[in-house]
Amino acid sequence: MKADLIIPTYKPGDKFRESLQRLSKQSRRPDRIIVINTEEDFFPKDLIGLYDNVEIHHIKKEDFDHGKTRDYGASLSEADILMFMTDDAVSKDRFLIENLLKPFENPEVSAAYGRQIADPKKNYIEYYTRLFNYPRESRLKTKADLPTLGIKTFFCSNACSAYRKKDYDALGGFLHKTIFNEDMIMASKMIEADKAIAYAADAVVWHWHDYKALEQLHRNFDLAVSQTDYGGLFLEVKSESEGVKMVLHTLRHLVSKGKLWLIPKYILDSGCKFIGYKLGRNYQSLPRWLVRKLTMNLTYWES
Repeated sequence: MKADLIIPTYKPGDKFRESLQRLSKQSRRPDRIIVINTEEDFFPKDLIGLYDNVEIHHIKKEDFDHGKTRDYGASLSEADILMFMTDDAVSKDRFLIENLLKPFENPEVSAAYGRQIADPKKNYIEYYTRLFNYPRESRLKTKADLPTLGIKTFFCSNACSAYRKKDYDALGGFLHKTIFNEDMIMASKMIEADKAIAYAADAVVWHWHDYKALEQLHRNFDLAVSQTDYGGLFLEVKSESEGVKMVLHTLRHLVSKGKLWLIPKYILDSGCKFIGYKLGRNYQSLPRWLVRKLTMNLTYWES
């Protein structure tokens, strides 16, 4: 199978530099790396030489959209498998690509996503919550899992993901106007079409965020807006229960490890996530000025 890797970038820095260097040493290298960069002036020219098959396509900031930009990258590929990463995700070892592609040996699999880990010394809470959302065991998810897994049935992340191109194309690709969450929207379409989503726990990237409480609110507001706008399975399954389960697990873990000083921050962050999500699910009843204050993506509303 041919497999191309598509990476959207915006002001790429040291993590992207490290990512390219590690990708060049993979046991199974991408056939092409297609970079869709927002704003040419912000792209360091010396990054191109770190990999011998990188091509850069520049777009303007006003043209960026989480779904449309990635779909543009997909349109440039004729590979059997479309892989996606973000510019701040870095492979843990030289087997990332090889392990991300293995699930596609099963013809029922339409998408796969890898495991994300965080450095416990730099952000312990993110380290543990990543363990909750990205366990060490791989699994296959189908429509039959909806009653037990709920929204996690179509959990998927373009920080490290792959899609069978013929299925991706048949389902219309990523939405061309989406505030966020284009990966789970595509995964939900695949689940509805009776396809399988693979979680490849042995395809591992270092990837986490250090969001402040208000940034968590803004992010979860946009997440909920994307789910509300798309509808479909997002309106048929509950997602709040998964969030509550993670909060309780994390609080118990912090207590058991004696990391009590982290609890106030975690409670504040979780509360902001919940408020942002609830506001996002009801954004249509909010005044436009408030929506603009709550979002992380002003251009989505301006366009």
